[in-house]
Amino acid sequence: MGKFAAMNPDLTMKHTCFDPGLPPGVNHFWWLAKNAVKWLLVLWTLMSLFGCQRPVAVIDDQAAKIEGSQISFPTNAPQLTRIEVHPAEKQSAPGITLFGRLIWDGDATAAIYSPVSGRVLHLPVALNQTVQAGAVLAEIDSPDYSQALADARTAAANAFAAGKALDRTRELLAHGAVAQKDCEAATAAAAAAQAEADRAQARLANYGGNLTGTNFAYQLRAPLAGSLVVRNLSPGQEIRSDMMLGNAPQVFSPLLVVTDPTQLWLQLDVTEHDLPFLQVGAPVQVQAEAMPGEIFSAILKDISQTLDPTTRTITVRGSVDNTAGKLRAEMLVKVTVPGDGRARLELPARAVFLRGEAHCIFIEERPGVFSRRAIKVGEQTDGHIEILEGLQAGERVVTDGALLLEKMFD
Repeated sequence: MGKFAAMNPDLTMKHTCFDPGLPPGVNHFWWLAKNAVKWLLVLWTLMSLFGCQRPVAVIDDQAAKIEGSQISFPTNAPQLTRIEVHPAEKQSAPGITLFGRLIWDGDATAAIYSPVSGRVLHLPVALNQTVQAGAVLAEIDSPDYSQALADARTAAANAFAAGKALDRTRELLAHGAVAQKDCEAATAAAAAAQAEADRAQARLANYGGNLTGTNFAYQLRAPLAGSLVVRNLSPGQEIRSDMMLGNAPQVFSPLLVVTDPTQLWLQLDVTEHDLPFLQVGAPVQVQAEAMPGEIFSAILKDISQTLDPTTRTITVRGSVDNTAGKLRAEMLVKVTVPGDGRARLELPARAVFLRGEAHCIFIEERPGVFSRRAIKVGEQTDGHIEILEGLQAGERVVTDGALLLEKMFD
């Protein structure tokens, strides 16, 4: 082989050493075996460090010292990095935001049904037209009304005839031409005829008719002044009197609705937690999505005394001034109830925790030392809780990490 290597010096170099920097005469395989042990040791060390390293505990409970309801940490304890402390400050009572809808003012709205059956002849008032109280909204050819009118006129004629018969009987009695009993019978007949006439005229008056009228069609009139906002009628339509079911407006829609659109009702369905912020007569601000940035004034008028058993909400009603006519019934609106301006001590809700049935917080006595304290809480709004007792303004309170500290007492 030496002879062969002497004849091929390049080949000798390739087969004896992969590294040209090796000293002459060093066997390549011996060098490789010697250094492989070193590389295996390096690889095993790296695997131990990065692949087999066990997780290090973030919190070391042994570093905390607990005495009664107080816990303390040494300086630079890792737990302190997870605890935030802020001084307690008094804040003005914030308002709350609710959502509701607008509806017609029930005190200025009339849902109109027809008390008679028949066929619609004429509709003199157009939708959204302003009408006065007593204006004719529809004319109906009604057998019911015609019968009532005929009965009233017949009863009036019978009463007139009975009255005349009574007058003649009295004259005859005065001249001794009839007996007293005949006069008494005439008197009773006249009284019965007049009673029937009164009944028939009262029924006719319920329909809005009278004996002197010449129109034989029933006239459906507006009971109050306002605008005709709903008209579920058309000429030639047949209607029935039994459609007037006041107990089921959600099933049978009214034929006509007249209302004063300058006033609307605001209806809110609120929870029990919202009640402390709501008072009858309190002003609120209303915003509609269709008019961003524009605020309308409203006043709360009524708060229901009953909780809805299904939704667990309470109905609150307010009055909205709509003189400008920009708002519409059934609009969904956002309602802002302003605060009462009273300054109160508040903490973030995450700073308060329950220990049994007591609300507690942690107070920083000095750096690294925290004491648990029971408090009395009030209203909770927008992630903050009012503190009624157990805390003074300026005291430093743990706002983040309170549950971590409480866990260390277990």
